[in-house]
Amino acid sequence: MYDTTTRLAALRLLDGGRSLNSVSRETGISRAAMRSWRVRVDPARPTGCVRCIAIPTAPEPGRDYAYLLGLYLGDGCLSGYAKGVYGLRIACGDAWPGLMDECEAAMRAVRPGSNVFRAPRQGCHMVTSLWKHWPCLFPQHGSGRKHEREIVLESWQRDIVRGEPWALVRGLIHSDGCRVTNWTTRVVAGERKRYEYPRYLFTNESADIMRILTRTLDELGVEWKFARRNNLSVARRASVALMDEHVGPKY
Repeated sequence: MYDTTTRLAALRLLDGGRSLNSVSRETGISRAAMRSWRVRVDPARPTGCVRCIAIPTAPEPGRDYAYLLGLYLGDGCLSGYAKGVYGLRIACGDAWPGLMDECEAAMRAVRPGSNVFRAPRQGCHMVTSLWKHWPCLFPQHGSGRKHEREIVLESWQRDIVRGEPWALVRGLIHSDGCRVTNWTTRVVAGERKRYEYPRYLFTNESADIMRILTRTLDELGVEWKFARRNNLSVARRASVALMDEHVGPKY
């Protein structure tokens, strides 16, 4: 495995007009390797668990992980299989095929080379990826329903969310939330008129997950309120505009 410095040095020789053959003879690097570096110079990330190495690091890319974390907290679970393998499963409604595509892309980005498949269920598909180390990346896993146990983000997860807050919000809204058009009536000059306005809703029974969302929204300057105990609403025009810019409806 060649480090980035070695790769860049070889590419500089090639950019200076040297041939693949001459640089290969001088450096001992194969021509095939240098061809691949012209496409991607950074070394591929290891396929092992970044949380189980001597000095643990955070999953990457941060944006994909934060989005996947939001999906997991909303409509996801980890299921145990034989030989210590776990399935990360996210329920995606059949009405939103784009959501399934984004979920699958996030899984593949966070776990390169993973085999992702879609298992049909009534009205939805379970987008699933099998790996022994999914619990390392989602330590909120545990027995029972999420709202029946404590859900607290680890410090390294909070660091990712601080760096990619909109990705987390987007994942939560795309799982247990929605963008809807509400309407109301108002009397104007003696005549009752109907007005429509968009708003975002998020419904979840876990007070901990709700706090994760509300704290993130507060940091982003999004105004929200509780329509009910387990139902959060964003309806102020400026806040809806922010959500439209960074979240958007499911598709």
